[in-house]
Amino acid sequence: MAGRIVVVGGGFAGLWAAAAAARARDLLGRDDAVTLVAPGRSHVVRVRCYETDLAPIRVPYDDVLGPIGVAQVDATVAAIDPVGRRVVLQPDPVGETPVSLGYDRLILAAGSALRRPDVPGADAAFDVDTLAGAQRLAAHLERLVRAAAGSRQAGRWDAVVIGGGLVGLEIACELPARLARARDQAGDAGPVGTTLVDPAAQAGAAMGAAGPAIREALAAAGVRYRGGAGVAAIDAAGVTLSDGARLPALTVVLATGLRASPLAGTLGVPLDPLGRLPVDAFLRVEGVPGLFAAGDIAVARADAAGHRTVMSCQHARPMGRIAGHNAVCDLAGHPQERLSFEAPDYVTILDLGPWGAAYTAGWAREHLVSVGAAAKAVKRTINGSRIYPPPGRDRAAILAAAAPVIQARPAPG
Repeated sequence: MAGRIVVVGGGFAGLWAAAAAARARDLLGRDDAVTLVAPGRSHVVRVRCYETDLAPIRVPYDDVLGPIGVAQVDATVAAIDPVGRRVVLQPDPVGETPVSLGYDRLILAAGSALRRPDVPGADAAFDVDTLAGAQRLAAHLERLVRAAAGSRQAGRWDAVVIGGGLVGLEIACELPARLARARDQAGDAGPVGTTLVDPAAQAGAAMGAAGPAIREALAAAGVRYRGGAGVAAIDAAGVTLSDGARLPALTVVLATGLRASPLAGTLGVPLDPLGRLPVDAFLRVEGVPGLFAAGDIAVARADAAGHRTVMSCQHARPMGRIAGHNAVCDLAGHPQERLSFEAPDYVTILDLGPWGAAYTAGWAREHLVSVGAAAKAVKRTINGSRIYPPPGRDRAAILAAAAPVIQARPAPG
């Protein structure tokens, strides 16, 4: 008997969960209805939001889901009723009667969001966590160009990036060139400056063998590093550090880490420190029948050594594929066809702006695979094609790409 599979979230995990469910449905000769629920009409290649050119990072859902028979509902899920097996959609406009969508199996792939620090002014700072955030930053830089010619406001061509993790390092390496272009367009001659603020004493301290390359790239870009520093307040004219130091800057960007979607906290199960749902080897949420989870909202065992998945497309994409496959097998009563999730090979490829990139392997990033231009070529391949669905609305290619497998690590370049 045909059933209803609902996927919540249209990021890497959600998109591929829906596609994998469609593939498994075809393989098992079933007529299950597969529906993806996400706001908007496009999948956003979120990991590229730090880049200057934002045009290529949207992929229309219909280009991927239409050819494989998956419906898409443009909505935000406000609540989940696991007993009644339905999701409640946020009414638009607010105040109207909520609409619910029933399911037989639910794949929760609602992702994560920027964790803003609890300091005054943080809500007004910029970010590159979402496309909307990246567009807001781009519009701000355009406003700086249009500001009164000859303006000498302190910090006009200065930026502060708060957070020295992967996203913080990537946007910090991009901003000097973006600020310089804006300054030149404004016909100004003032200096540009970018400061990266992080509690770690040394830039790249958590990046293992990539640390020296990171520090070299920051120096080449002219990025100043304020290590061992906390933030006391943010305002329209800059940042005040916890030691009282003042950093004038009209551009302040938060890269302060992620927390799983609040939907995870509504299900009554214990969460990990990042707010993620524990899942078993088949990506089922423990203690909630009929519910699978994948991507940033879930935490799974990645290997026999006990490493856990991280919030990245490297894990979100295969988790989505396996969750989609397993949801159909579970619904069809074919438990023997289910696949366990395992991702023992972990790599990090960090974009370091004009200097290049750094490619490491290992959970502690202990092996340096390549740096500079060679690693940059790998990063461009990943950002430009590897993490995209097949183009051209090719049904066979899309379903083939949805196979529940783990990709081999990228070639070293």
